[in-house]
Amino acid sequence: MDIIAFLIDFILHVDKHLEAFVASYGAWVYALLFIIVFVETGVVVMPFLPGDSLLFIVGALCGAGLLNFPLACALLLAAAVLGDQCNYQIGRYFGPKVFQWEGSRWFNKKAFDQAHAFYERYGGITIVLARFMPFIRTFAPFVAGVAAMGRAKFTAYNVAGALIWVLGIATAGYFFGNLPWVRQHLEKIIWGLILVPGLIAIFGAWRAGRKQQAA
Repeated sequence: MDIIAFLIDFILHVDKHLEAFVASYGAWVYALLFIIVFVETGVVVMPFLPGDSLLFIVGALCGAGLLNFPLACALLLAAAVLGDQCNYQIGRYFGPKVFQWEGSRWFNKKAFDQAHAFYERYGGITIVLARFMPFIRTFAPFVAGVAAMGRAKFTAYNVAGALIWVLGIATAGYFFGNLPWVRQHLEKIIWGLILVPGLIAIFGAWRAGRKQQAA
């Protein structure tokens, strides 16, 4: 329970925790940022770590002169790309083993063929959009690997999505993160970065389910 409480506090007050870390450990904060983003995107069982809010706060800290913007963006971009590649490779390794369960309702050859066809057709946009959706961001590359999405295609969209995600949100934090109104309502903004993309994803899944039932 103590760990859960700390994680919730870290996510909601990531600005204060990072500022304290910079004050105590200086340049080691870059290693911490790399680890957080790599684990959040690269380890399928760690989707609850901060992503969008972390990038925004990093941009704000860069804007305040506490971090180096080009260095922070380069490290975060590398962590995001490598994390997704790692997650994809894990899925690629386990996919053939999982879909050998012919007696399973969900994990069988037909399910694999459907997932593969989906990712070959829509996998690119899925990987890019998933960057902006908590939890889905962690699972999308894993499922792409399980579905045997083409490696070259996945890598191309992985890099493109990481560039848009990291540079887009960090740049927004750099220019707007230190405005008085933003600082005053930062916790609400963090909640918005967590909840709004998640609700959009849930609504999209619900609509897709309704269309499938209708068909």
